[in-house]
Amino acid sequence: MGNCVATGDTTVTAAGGDEEAKKRRRRWKAPREDQLGMVPGRIFSNDGRSRTASVFTQQGRKGINQDAMLIWDGFGGEEDGVLCGVFDGHGPHGHLVARRARDSLPLRLMSAARASSKNGIDMPAAAWRKAFVRAYKAMDKDLRSHPALDSFCSGSTAVTVLKLGSDLYMANIGDSRAVLGSRDAAAGGMVAVQLTVDLKPDVPSEAERIKKCRGRVFALQDEPEVPRVWLPFDDAPGLAMARAFGDFCLKDYGVISVPDFFHWSLTEKDQFVILASDGVWDVLSNQEAVDIVSSSPSRSKAARTLVEAANREWKTKYPTSRTDDCAVVVLYLDGKMDHERDSTASMDNISIEDDSFTDPNEAQEQQEPTTLTRNFTVRTVPGSAQEKALAGVDAKMSGAPAEDHNWSGLEGVTRVNSLVQLPRFSEDKAIG
Repeated sequence: MGNCVATGDTTVTAAGGDEEAKKRRRRWKAPREDQLGMVPGRIFSNDGRSRTASVFTQQGRKGINQDAMLIWDGFGGEEDGVLCGVFDGHGPHGHLVARRARDSLPLRLMSAARASSKNGIDMPAAAWRKAFVRAYKAMDKDLRSHPALDSFCSGSTAVTVLKLGSDLYMANIGDSRAVLGSRDAAAGGMVAVQLTVDLKPDVPSEAERIKKCRGRVFALQDEPEVPRVWLPFDDAPGLAMARAFGDFCLKDYGVISVPDFFHWSLTEKDQFVILASDGVWDVLSNQEAVDIVSSSPSRSKAARTLVEAANREWKTKYPTSRTDDCAVVVLYLDGKMDHERDSTASMDNISIEDDSFTDPNEAQEQQEPTTLTRNFTVRTVPGSAQEKALAGVDAKMSGAPAEDHNWSGLEGVTRVNSLVQLPRFSEDKAIG
């Protein structure tokens, strides 16, 4: 990993020992990776639904679809436990990094949760913060040491939401985002509340850390509103985010995989959570996304409806730009899903894409190669409804630095591509 950040441990004291606590700890034992295909309630398809959520992704015009998604009902063996995630890869092997994170990160979270508590995973938010940080650290370590997956100049974002009863525990790196849809009687409908911070290089605390580690942050002349991270000795790779899995060429220069952690206590007003890659947020505001989901005629098709709306906006507003990949998970907080059935989705484990892990070189030969050339800068839709909603987040949310809320990407600019070019020495760099 890098050498520029140290994370202090949180001491958690938990009493326990009764039979129920022991049973719950046994339920939280992580399965082996080769058992994932048999895990009930785990959905990772291009187009699918579980009993609580729907997922959909659509490839853009930049090459391989590098987005991956996850719903895991009954996560950890808990009846009311649901884990959702969206992972947006970048770089030559970004699609493989995203899929690896999708499959391995939940297992590491289970293991970290067991290690953080001896009381059947009945943990306070501070203990969950520790578990998420440990899991993300272990995930990045796995990528660094993987014998077949080159993550030196490839990486992935990760936004994960764990629902346990009336609590949401969220962790994120990069610029994928989680947004809450909540009923507001005063507003006469649904309001959007941004739950995570887009961790881009222009966030003041992120830029300060990167510069202290000798990384450079600046924007190119032809895209002045897209700050990027550069090596101290080379105008590469131009990463448009401050935290990510992988991207080991920058891990000694300020890019980290330590997640931002947030806790949200649910109320009866809270209806659903949208997790999406930045291909959606580049063209739709938080409020527009919430309005589209809330007006969807079918909960099981809500994710597809939102992705299709985002794609229409790309074509209408930016016809000369290459559409980005779009991935969405919509989690309904009341745990209910309509009973609609169709031939393309079910509650079984399905995957329309080929998710078996292959050698990166072989995968590149089979798929259209990922391009690193840049297209036009794209701005999000202006609006202030989200900012008003976000202003009240501090009262409910724990774990988010207050100074970062003004830099959460509500009026931000899309990455044109996450990377501009590969470092000149990348092909000769050994990963150890």
